[in-house]
Amino acid sequence: MDNLLDLIKRRRTIRQFRQEEIPENILLELVNLGRLAPSAANMQPLEFLVVHEPEVRKRVFPWLRWAAYINPAGNPQPGQEPTAYILILVNTKIRQNGYEYDVGAAAENIILGALTQGIGCCWLISVDRERLKNILGIPDGYKIDSVLALGYPAESPVVEDFQDSVKYWKDETGVLHVPKRRLSQVVHLNRFGNRISG
Repeated sequence: MDNLLDLIKRRRTIRQFRQEEIPENILLELVNLGRLAPSAANMQPLEFLVVHEPEVRKRVFPWLRWAAYINPAGNPQPGQEPTAYILILVNTKIRQNGYEYDVGAAAENIILGALTQGIGCCWLISVDRERLKNILGIPDGYKIDSVLALGYPAESPVVEDFQDSVKYWKDETGVLHVPKRRLSQVVHLNRFGNRISG
């Protein structure tokens, strides 16, 4: 079992996937991890739609938008598309707003759970919701919040210290570099403005 701290530190967004199917029982376990996430007032408005059949996956893929900073280099290349999706749905009969916190907690549970199985993930917000609702038969009363694209990684992105831009890039060998602000740039101790060194 992976150490949780190590998992969090090595989690990177994956956009290139090996074409190895994810077993359905693992996908259902990942949804179960999302189900168990914290929910504001325990209202539990989230539901999940798992897509893993190849023909359905092909119909979903065109309606997803990938790495805007490096488009089209960040899009999954032919033969490196996701092998499963988990759509995070909001049952608006239960909750119409304020569900975003639930989504964040559920998505992170799923993403970290996937990583324990060697599965990479890209959390997509920029999706054509109307097209996806039609393709997947999602009824009125449900909102697609986001899509988790899943698969076994075919790339290994690396973290870089933030310099002057948040934009990620690919180097000449195709490795994705992702700038992150340093701890010293985001933490205040006991009083705003008290910074740590480093």
